[in-house]
Amino acid sequence: MEPIAVFAFNPFQENTYVIAADNGECLIIDCGCYHSYEQVKLRDYLKKNNLRPVRLLQTHCHIDHVFGNAFINEAYGLLPECHPLALGELAAIPSYAAMMGVKYQVSPQPQAFINEGDTLKLGNLSFKILFTPGHSPGSICFYNETEGYIIAGDVLFRGSIGRTDLPGGSMSTLTKSIQEKLYRLPDETIVYPGHGEPTTIGGEKRSNPFVRQA
Repeated sequence: MEPIAVFAFNPFQENTYVIAADNGECLIIDCGCYHSYEQVKLRDYLKKNNLRPVRLLQTHCHIDHVFGNAFINEAYGLLPECHPLALGELAAIPSYAAMMGVKYQVSPQPQAFINEGDTLKLGNLSFKILFTPGHSPGSICFYNETEGYIIAGDVLFRGSIGRTDLPGGSMSTLTKSIQEKLYRLPDETIVYPGHGEPTTIGGEKRSNPFVRQA
């Protein structure tokens, strides 16, 4: 079993993360299960590895990152946790899902909110919360300083950044978030993004064509 498992789910190929602690509990971050076979794949992985999901976390609440929330709620009784500013993103989904031609089982409302400065702990895991708006108003990242990685959502990608043309997006705000929050992390920090392959902070500081080191 990998301590970090990633599943590319739904038509947007969104990365859903399962992070296992040493006590058999796990975090699910940005559950994007869309098809029933994706739900089965995730459930089978958890069962095979004797993992018990205890928290459902959101880097942000765009549709591709919350497709599986209703499933997780039904299967494990969990409610999503997000930044307070992500509530607007979540509330807007039903109005545009039909226009996009995708089915959407409405996500349950968050049970708790996560803010910058919080520390999230589970077993041997510890994450610092970084508030990184720009792609969306409520974007946050989960930084594991001990293990040297960050779950970055749609803030920073390999050779790219999150789009800023959606409601609440801002290129200047996103640039500031990346330069002042992410690019100040150690260069060897692994970035696990919301789509695509992992990268490193140092690699993006050197070569990302959209946001260079300040």
